[in-house]
Amino acid sequence: MTPTIQYQPYTKQHENPQGPGDARPTGLQVIEDDDLVGKLSDKVMIITGCTAGLGIETARALHATGAKLFLTVRSKEKGETVIQDIIKTSRGRGSIELILMDLSNLSSIRSAAAEFLSRSDKLNVLVDNAGVCLSLETTTTDGFEMAMGTNHFGHFLFFQLLKPLLLQSSTPTFQSRVVNVASSGHRLSPIRFHDMDFTKEGHNKWLAYGQSKTANIYMANSIERRYGAQGLHGLSLHPGIVFGTEGLRHATEEDIAALGGAEVLSNVEKTVAQGAATSVWAAVGTYLEGRGGVYLSDVGEAEPAAETELLGGPGYASHAHDEEAEGKLWKLSCEAVGLPVED
Repeated sequence: MTPTIQYQPYTKQHENPQGPGDARPTGLQVIEDDDLVGKLSDKVMIITGCTAGLGIETARALHATGAKLFLTVRSKEKGETVIQDIIKTSRGRGSIELILMDLSNLSSIRSAAAEFLSRSDKLNVLVDNAGVCLSLETTTTDGFEMAMGTNHFGHFLFFQLLKPLLLQSSTPTFQSRVVNVASSGHRLSPIRFHDMDFTKEGHNKWLAYGQSKTANIYMANSIERRYGAQGLHGLSLHPGIVFGTEGLRHATEEDIAALGGAEVLSNVEKTVAQGAATSVWAAVGTYLEGRGGVYLSDVGEAEPAAETELLGGPGYASHAHDEEAEGKLWKLSCEAVGLPVED
């Protein structure tokens, strides 16, 4: 499933990055370049984690397509502020609704999915954007390690509950998509099947984050393998280095040094709007119609990471495509969230 020829429409803009706000595209520019402003008024999309960072800017750009949006949030008050901000500047005319959901709580996820299904008979795009980064040694309500529980198991359950509607909503001209916002951080760790919750070797925030981001990629790859022929596709991506996100906003000097150092990162860093561009392209880009099972970065199909590539770079690790590990995680995830195990 690994692509042999990478399509990278914005190669020139990424050749010599000059820091936040440079020539690299924003999410809205991607919509404009693909001539999608106001063109998707019959579509319904969900974006998780929309009270900060990438979620807001992803929603802002996708709203310009005219689609009806559902934003999952933990705070209704913050969510309503986001809606008003988007509507003030958007050329889209689609409605925006909130769904309260805490991804670290399986009961909350089940309630959120039921709430959405009571409000909509269609779902064309699910953007799994929410997540935690470099979390401390804590667990979710259901006892999962925080990063894996929130970033993977939470989204896995949410997808499974919405899967029938995603399949039902797929059409020959616009097949359904699940977009998992992963990270170059997946290169830090494959899935630690021997000690997924770090009870044996002690918690490590970098490995925990890396494992959860690998899980995001595996989930997208598995969706493609299992449902691609039925018109439901899975894509994963790295948004780039964006310090305006909730995860990296609190990065320590040590964390920044581990990513390559402030001086190096100053050029490759993106604004939040630029960071949302790859998510937006994955969600609605016309080139990706009917495609899936690929890892995206810099608004294009990614290539394998070079040995000397910085952690925040666009390439993917050798373990990012592993059918056996993907299948193993899928079955384990079904068991973890209380669903029948799928072969």
